[in-house]
Amino acid sequence: MGTYMDVHHGFEGITGEQLRAAHQADLDNEKKEGVHFERAWADPQSGTVYCLSTGPSKEAVQRVHEVAGHKADEIHEVRIEV
Repeated sequence: MGTYMDVHHGFEGITGEQLRAAHQADLDNEKKEGVHFERAWADPQSGTVYCLSTGPSKEAVQRVHEVAGHKADEIHEVRIEV
């Protein structure tokens, strides 16, 4: 299992409620891919959303996001953690 940080752009003005709904959509679809979304953060001013997840691959993370309706622009594997 890997740990992944992904980035979404284009969410200027996102609200806490919208972020919770997007995160819930990921949670609703994660089991099929063996992924678990831990947390999500957003900067409404820049329109950037970040998600932290664990799963078997970047591709599995992306498939969950695609089914949930918000494909990630970037997915980075976190290889070192302190």
